[in-house]
Amino acid sequence: MIRYATLTDKGGREVNEDSLGVFSNGQLQLFVLCDGLGGHGMGDCASSLVVDVMGNQFESCNDPVNFLGDAFQTAQGVLMSEQVAQHAKQKMKTTCVALITDGSRAWMGHVGDSRLYMFKGGRFKKRTLDHSVPQMLVLSGEIKEKEIRNHPQRSFITRVMGIEWEKPMYELEEPMALKPNMAFMLCSDGLWELIDEKQMCVTLKASASPEEWLNKMEKFICTAGADRDMDNYSAIAVWVEKG
Repeated sequence: MIRYATLTDKGGREVNEDSLGVFSNGQLQLFVLCDGLGGHGMGDCASSLVVDVMGNQFESCNDPVNFLGDAFQTAQGVLMSEQVAQHAKQKMKTTCVALITDGSRAWMGHVGDSRLYMFKGGRFKKRTLDHSVPQMLVLSGEIKEKEIRNHPQRSFITRVMGIEWEKPMYELEEPMALKPNMAFMLCSDGLWELIDEKQMCVTLKASASPEEWLNKMEKFICTAGADRDMDNYSAIAVWVEKG
């Protein structure tokens, strides 16, 4: 059985440029979260458009195995066309992270620095790797994982939706079999920058529902971000429980 909860807040900003959506199609469920790039303008339009396009595509989905790749490509095409229509070719850019499940398996993909975290039995197992300069520096051994959150080039993203793609910029994870006591979290950088994996696990173990987990994490990040200009923050918590 799949349970989920959602959270989104504008933080200390005037506009919330994060968008998220949860969609159902028979036994299939799709979870999508996007973080519009505010520095380029119209990030809220870009993020909401991508969520809507992927949700609309999902209505006719009968092949979860190949859905995400096709959906990323379709949403990218619509976004690029909308840039032209809105005379906003240097604007309307967004990250995107998505998960689709049939109840027994999960398929995941992302582009940008919005993340998908995976947990088993309350323990952190893995996450998607950001398409960002600090993540590249970690992979090359130049900095440590813990240095990503406060790195001076933290906002330098190497792949997004809304720029010309010579080849697909999204990245798909290996399909995963779902087991009871697994949990997933899709989130924007406004959330993961203020809470580390250890605290994610502490709050997860202390929660009886996805809603409670998100509420506990929100309290933590609001305390951690109280002395700074907090970014928009959003998350979708997905729990796998016994049917």
